[in-house]
Amino acid sequence: MAEIQLGAVETRFADIIWQREPVTSTELTKLAAAELSWKRTTMHTVLRRLCDKGLFQNNNGVVTSLLSRQEFYARHSKKYVDETFAGSLPAFLAAFTSEKKLTAEEITEIRELIDKAGE
Repeated sequence: MAEIQLGAVETRFADIIWQREPVTSTELTKLAAAELSWKRTTMHTVLRRLCDKGLFQNNNGVVTSLLSRQEFYARHSKKYVDETFAGSLPAFLAAFTSEKKLTAEEITEIRELIDKAGE
């Protein structure tokens, strides 16, 4: 699947959809007005753009995702590691942890992820 690029405003709107899906376009119009100060036409334009990119679908006024929030951000994270650290997750973690100490909880969670990935 091709990479989906979103601008900052599109990302905020996508997060609104992911948090509430399935959501009606009527409800999205209200949410976009309240949270983003958008008019109905703006909401429909951005929603159509996100549907055209293959992120969401609008079936009979009910909006659902074709790609979950987790899947979307996982793809972007992988691309970042590939481009910035030549695909090396250890190099990424070394860079990340050089500026920030991990908590015991974070270390445990990362170990569990590694164990699960190695199965």
